[in-house]
Amino acid sequence: MTVSKTLDPTDWPAFRLQAHKMLDDMLEYTEHLRERPVWQPIPQALRDTFQEPLPREGSDLATVHLRFMRDILPYAVGNAHPGFLGWVHGGGTPVGMLAEMLAAGLNANLGGRDQIPVEVERQVVRWMRDLFGFPQGAGGLFVTGTSMANFIALLVARTAALGIDVRRSGLGAARTIAYTSAGAHGCIPQALELAGIGSDALRIVPMDERFQMDTAALESMILADREAGLTPFFIAATAGTVNVGAVDDLQAVAAIARRQGVWFHVDGAYGALAMLSPEIAPRLAGIQQADSIAFDFHKWGQVPYDAGFILIRDGALQYETFASPAAYLQREPRGLAAGSPWPCDLGPDLSRGFRALKAWFTIQVYGARMLGEIITESCALARYLQEQIRSEPKLELLAPVSLNIVCFRYRAPNADAVNSEIVMALHESGIAAPSTSTINGSLAIRAAIVNHRTTRADLDGLLRTALSLGDSITKTM
Repeated sequence: MTVSKTLDPTDWPAFRLQAHKMLDDMLEYTEHLRERPVWQPIPQALRDTFQEPLPREGSDLATVHLRFMRDILPYAVGNAHPGFLGWVHGGGTPVGMLAEMLAAGLNANLGGRDQIPVEVERQVVRWMRDLFGFPQGAGGLFVTGTSMANFIALLVARTAALGIDVRRSGLGAARTIAYTSAGAHGCIPQALELAGIGSDALRIVPMDERFQMDTAALESMILADREAGLTPFFIAATAGTVNVGAVDDLQAVAAIARRQGVWFHVDGAYGALAMLSPEIAPRLAGIQQADSIAFDFHKWGQVPYDAGFILIRDGALQYETFASPAAYLQREPRGLAAGSPWPCDLGPDLSRGFRALKAWFTIQVYGARMLGEIITESCALARYLQEQIRSEPKLELLAPVSLNIVCFRYRAPNADAVNSEIVMALHESGIAAPSTSTINGSLAIRAAIVNHRTTRADLDGLLRTALSLGDSITKTM
């Protein structure tokens, strides 16, 4: 009798035991995160082992798992750790990890077809539509992250400005112009480049003393471009700028967009979900008037990576921008090919993972109120850190704290070099992992408080270690 090949286990009971061990190891890791370093350097000898050639034969699952625990887990970026304060990375949750496991086991392709996983994504779309006050016809889609979400918004705005024929004929002689703040994320100019419009068509609007977009300058630029025969079509405001966490005056930008007939987009990568916090949401006033909002559940939403999201006010326009009928994707009134429109009609991806499940689980298990309280606490911790910095003569605050990002430095001659050394040494200490940025020409130690596990004690440890390192580094430089 011929036995057919399969990748399923030949010994299910043994596989089940190993699977439980793998799950237990990850739960143990998460439970005891605080006892580990945030990050540690990778030994060169270990790095070299990842130069091995393609394996021709398989290995025992337990052996591969052991290598993961020994060689991979200890040397990750560390954003689950409460001392991770670099960039803007969410911490994830055990609930989200389990949901990701369930999604992987189901292995659903959410490009389309008539299946409940698509309904789960649609339910999250409805929740977000209601959270941001968007109309019933609004469209939404899970994507990798806000970089892709911003790109999708730009493409829909291009369709709104130039018509659906732009998909086939391209820009032609159209000279479209977009606008964003000097504090915006680099994915905004990248989106124009990917769209074939070019980053030269992006006007960089200066910021005021609060690091918000100068709205008077914005409107002046739009008027000047229109007078020059150009076509203003897209404004990208920011809710939580990448450097300092500032929120643009969204109400003012919305009013300008209405007057000038320009698409109003909000890059709310992490800040948009502050709408979950009754205390912080008023700072986002005007976001409800946006034509599109991009954000990440994997930041302040604490959903495991990756879980970006785009919300479009005009769902029909989103469909027109992306739907690509094909014979092999024929829709039917009944059966598995029913359920049109499909998610693949709303973005560039046909093959799509079940990202919505971990967001759905997170919201269902914790509830919007608890998630909002976590966001409120992040901002309270940032204010605490700000006050600690102000009370320490050796430290200098470099930007006002708007949401959850605190930029500061150790006062010293040759301050940029000293603070750069402080941050690298902080990373190597394993105690805390902030990032760096440049604020008004000065290198800043940038602490982004996103992780729900972070406490005042973690921030005290950051400052205590930074001060000690600053004192020792200045003696040797």
